[in-house]
Amino acid sequence: MDPKKKTLIIVLVVALIIGVAVYSFFAGNYNKFVKMDMAIKAAWSQVENQLQRRYDLIPNLMETVKGYAKQEKDVLVEVTNARAKVGGAGNIPDKIAANNQLTGALSRLMVVVEKYPDLKSNQNFLKLQDELAGTENRIAVERMRYNETVKVYNEAIRSFPANMLAGMYGFKEAAFFKVDEVAKAAPKVKF
Repeated sequence: MDPKKKTLIIVLVVALIIGVAVYSFFAGNYNKFVKMDMAIKAAWSQVENQLQRRYDLIPNLMETVKGYAKQEKDVLVEVTNARAKVGGAGNIPDKIAANNQLTGALSRLMVVVEKYPDLKSNQNFLKLQDELAGTENRIAVERMRYNETVKVYNEAIRSFPANMLAGMYGFKEAAFFKVDEVAKAAPKVKF
């Protein structure tokens, strides 16, 4: 075989191998980012399912408490306003902030409940309180899963050399579902 043809074949094979490797790198990372982005959206939808469940429970809980705690109007208004903000939140950071505010308002409502022994023994209230507690636990689990998914995604798009590709493809960091500082404080019960 002619040495020039042999060299040309070697160069073409090497170029083909490099081309396939570069294509695989770009396409593989893009596909990985798309899958991770979809995983975040799926995890967020699970968080939203639980947040919606809590959102739907609140009117029943409020009606039950209203009958016993008429003089606690401020707390009831605060919960109602916080619930309205949740309903009006558009993007994920706004939804997180609104739900953190709602969590704080619900904590204050539960403190009010402690003042009313008759309410605490009401079967409807106890059932609603149990459902709300179960929902809060589900929210915590789904929030944790969402945050784990966001962590993996954010690490992937910030790691070298994938970070250059993520910027080229327009992938941006996702927001974590952080608990508001107010919600971290335990409510004070006073009789």
